Amino acid sequence: MIHKFHLKDLYIVLDVCSGAVHVVDELCYNLLDFCEEEMEAQCPSAALATLEAPPEDIREAYGELFTLYENGQLFSKDDYEQFSGRFGPSPVKAMCLHIAHDCNLRCDYCFAAKGDFGHGRKLMPLEVGIAAMDYLVANSGARKNLEVDFFGGEPLMNFDVVKKIVAYARGLEKKHDKRFRFTVTTNGLLLDPDIRDYINREMDNVVLSIDGRRSVNDRLRVTPNGKGSYDAIVPKYKELVSHRKEKSYYVRGTFTKYNLDFTQDVLHLYDLGFDQISVEPVVSDPKLNYSIGEGDLPAIFQEYERLADVMVEKKSAGEKINFFHYMLDLDGGPCAIKRLRGCSAGNEYVAVTPEGDIYPCHQFVGIDGWKMGNILDGTLDMKMKKMFAATNVLSKEECRSCWARFFCSGGCNANNLQYAGDIQKPHKLSCELEKKRLECAIYVKAKLAEE
Repeated sequence: MIHKFHLKDLYIVLDVCSGAVHVVDELCYNLLDFCEEEMEAQCPSAALATLEAPPEDIREAYGELFTLYENGQLFSKDDYEQFSGRFGPSPVKAMCLHIAHDCNLRCDYCFAAKGDFGHGRKLMPLEVGIAAMDYLVANSGARKNLEVDFFGGEPLMNFDVVKKIVAYARGLEKKHDKRFRFTVTTNGLLLDPDIRDYINREMDNVVLSIDGRRSVNDRLRVTPNGKGSYDAIVPKYKELVSHRKEKSYYVRGTFTKYNLDFTQDVLHLYDLGFDQISVEPVVSDPKLNYSIGEGDLPAIFQEYERLADVMVEKKSAGEKINFFHYMLDLDGGPCAIKRLRGCSAGNEYVAVTPEGDIYPCHQFVGIDGWKMGNILDGTLDMKMKKMFAATNVLSKEECRSCWARFFCSGGCNANNLQYAGDIQKPHKLSCELEKKRLECAIYVKAKLAEE
């Protein structure tokens, strides 16, 4: 299977199963319409009769394509079915720790019901956090590197407990031959010099929530009294990043129907001094005023192309800037199992609430019927864990024939459930956005490779 697309000045061909990407001329691009999955050595007569080019040029172009085919880089075989029976339960390697089901913002688009996940505002007690670290170590098998994301709500509202959990986990590392990597996701309102320095010392990554331009951010990211958050957080974010040195971070925004010109928000964040940027589409009830719908796709696609040009221009000039969705590895890629099962929710990854309840991931928290167990009483629904372990791009019938399947691996299971009604059914709007981002990411890589 191949996927070919023409973007700007490039004719690009992706060989789906091998992952090979080819930039071809217009003749080869058109000639591929006459090629079969099982290519023959002889140029198709229909191509010679139809294409407006000298026969010798057509034959030469076909010869180049046939060489790629013989080398397994064009119409390569789909041999992933052999892995379909290998999707059993795995040890846990990552945990989203809901340190606070409370928040000092009331963002309109918040999937967490503006901080409390629909079950009342509360903070995680220390004993639950300690039990969560013990659970992660006990269920991690031979894995050495463990990931913990302090999440909310707003984690800084319970930061003393965060620090005590980190100290406890550090004490487990040598004893159990583990290495904890911590991340905190914050809206920034409570950042002060002490918290900033602690985060930069102890957190391997930090996610700083901001939607871009002041007018965009302050339309939806507001305090309980309706006041915008931009002016309060930008100086604190700049100070934190300036002290972070080479440690990972990124600023993470959400674009909605209100800012379909989101390239301006990426550029605004870059101009503020942030070079690791993610601005992602809102996924929400289509009835809401700010929600993205199918009618918005042409404008969004055009904007992704515009952003691709911006990324090429800046990287070509030697500027350091990364846009999360255009950071694509085409050189080797992940292992076969990872390509097929990108989402590890409910299997290698779990979320833990302030009460100690276990859910498949942070976006399943609070949804009836998806609680997996509790770390305090030792319960775990192994049937549900096995179900998530077996969920992959091959188990999703509509995904099996999609050219993007090995990049998205079937998409977000939580979004599939909430907006398509089943974790096995892809959320179509998200699919279209993902495919366009992938084309633009491949385009960026191809343009930079030309230099």
